Amino acid sequence: MDERVFYRESQATKPATLNCPFCKTADTYDLRWLVRRKVNQLPRQADERDRAKFAKAASYMVLLDDKTACKNPRCRRTFEISGIKTTAFLTD
Repeated sequence: MDERVFYRESQATKPATLNCPFCKTADTYDLRWLVRRKVNQLPRQADERDRAKFAKAASYMVLLDDKTACKNPRCRRTFEISGIKTTAFLTD
């Protein structure tokens, strides 16, 4: 059974304060996250291996953006997002 059956997927945006490495200005950027929440029940066609995987599964978020553009009108350069974890586990 595929792992995606255990989760409901949605997208969310969360604000993060980032510093542009070129112009050194700090600003708040909305970053896109893929949110995977664990479903309440295991599908009916699951076997013992699938039950073990389902018991270990947890809800989590994955960062979708890896680059963003500076909000400073004089800079506007694209820079890589660093200093933010790319995966975050959620508590249910």
